[in-house]
Parts: sequence; structure tokens; C-alpha cells
Amino acid sequence: MGLLDGMLGQVLNNLSGAGAQAGDNPILQMVQGLMQQNGGLAGLVDMLGKHGLAEQAQSWVGTGDNLPVSAEQIGQALGSGPLAELAGKFGLDTQAVSGGLAQYLPEIVNQLTPQGRVPDDGNAVEQGLAALAGKLFG
Repeated sequence: MGLLDGMLGQVLNNLSGAGAQAGDNPILQMVQGLMQQNGGLAGLVDMLGKHGLAEQAQSWVGTGDNLPVSAEQIGQALGSGPLAELAGKFGLDTQAVSGGLAQYLPEIVNQLTPQGRVPDDGNAVEQGLAALAGKLFG
């Protein structure tokens, strides 16, 4: 397990070492791509819910504590096709992508939903992603 932990740590350090904009950060780019594929933040939360992560996704949106999610759960929810597509786009293996998303997705969704609900305005979500680059990865 130590080798996998070391590899994942190195990948996450590379992923999180980004500039100040969402477009510069691979994790935020992955989340942004997932939102685009699923019809926005609400669509992403809904898709995760339909794939067994309803309780976790709702905790991220809500104002209470965020429930954790594992890399395996993220991989199952996304499916092998979309996961492989993300991995290929960023030059990573699927384990690194699912691990990175499992680590950061709960807090990203949490930060994009400060009032405990998904914003109706897509521009607010885009602005929120840009603001998160420095806050989470700065």
C-alpha cells in the first residue's frame, strides 16, 4: 500500500500545484468537465446520487459535515468510460483520477454550495470554481 500511497501523493501534489485560475488546476478542470458532461453542478450531484452516492453528495451540498467518499466509489459512480477519458486527458491512470476526485470533490461541492443548495446561476458556479483554485490549492 505504501507504493500506491506514494504514487497518489505525488500525483496529487502535481495536480494541486496550480495557478490562481480554475483553468490552470487539473482537479478543478476535472470537476468542471464532469459538470459540463452532466448538465452543471445540479446534474453532477444528481448523477452521483443515482449511482449510489446520494447520501454523500447531499452532505456536500448541505451545511453539515461532509461525508467521505472512496476512490472506488467515485470510480463506480463515474463508470470506466468517463474515468478513462479523464485519465487520458490529464495523462494519469484511473486510480489517480478517482483518488484525486475522492479527496477534493466533497470540499469543492461544499464550497460551491455555501447556502446548502445548488446555485441556479451557472455563472456563479464558474466564478466559484475560479475562486476555489487559490483557496483549496494555493
